[in-house]
Amino acid sequence: MNWSEQIETLCRQLDEHYVFPEVASEITSELQKRLAKGAYTDISQEEAFAAVVTADLQSINGDKHLRLLYSVEEVPEHDPFDMDLYMQEVKLSGYGFARVERLPGNIGYVDTTMFHAPEVAGERAVAVMTLLADTDVLLFDVRRNGGGSPGMVALLCSYLFPYGWPATHLNSIYNRASGVTQQSWTLPYVPGPRFGPDKPIYVLTSSETFSGAEELSYDLQTRGRAVLVGERTRGGANPGSRYRVGPHLKSSVPSGMAINPVTGTNWEGVGVAPDIALPADQAFDHAYKLALQHVLTLGDQGYRRVVAEEARTALAAL
Repeated sequence: MNWSEQIETLCRQLDEHYVFPEVASEITSELQKRLAKGAYTDISQEEAFAAVVTADLQSINGDKHLRLLYSVEEVPEHDPFDMDLYMQEVKLSGYGFARVERLPGNIGYVDTTMFHAPEVAGERAVAVMTLLADTDVLLFDVRRNGGGSPGMVALLCSYLFPYGWPATHLNSIYNRASGVTQQSWTLPYVPGPRFGPDKPIYVLTSSETFSGAEELSYDLQTRGRAVLVGERTRGGANPGSRYRVGPHLKSSVPSGMAINPVTGTNWEGVGVAPDIALPADQAFDHAYKLALQHVLTLGDQGYRRVVAEEARTALAAL
């Protein structure tokens, strides 16, 4: 099959939008060479074509945000982002919050799958953080979180750092099109009570933790606000947009680059290294054990007697 039209469209999008213009030139040159040599001729299905081209796109610099995506639904002509379809996905996925719980021992636990934008999922995030505000330790599980909005990361982090001024500078994103570097800070006000700046936080990570979930992990780690437990994350720090390539094909082209204010760099290609390295399926038990041990240092007088007993029972069961 002749895929020349799709390759040429993709190459134009790379040249126009990719955050690193010199890398875009390398990638487009490689794609055009492969097209000329007939590398895609034997591929008849769009889904298979997308997978092969994605591997070629990432072969130059390993950018995991740089992809050709297959869509079962037809990609709209003028806007590849289908808001109605997206909102159905958001609602049916719990707005990215799969599980929120006060565990025995007064430990807060939140299992996340995606960080949707605050204008979409902000009320749910506020409800999550309000529920967990009075727990003694927070376990933030991003082991299956595929990323999302820097705005949601900033909202969640605003419950975990000191209130008011000075705010905490979390991250910056350089955008190629505007040439502007936009800073992300904790918010001066959030609805409901805060978890606060002093209680322990453990972030559970895996090799599938990606993008915005990596930002949350990196922001908290570099500020000394959390201990990361689990696996090194996937390594994608360049945000971008999606563009129509064909009726069932759309590109994901990064146009920005994260810059951490503490390190001056990011996690692109290398991932975020955990403080306590463990297989992902062992991360919860280990972090929960550490959390319970901390709770037992807080005393057992008054109502804390009940919490301490919960903690002892839970610790014995691990």
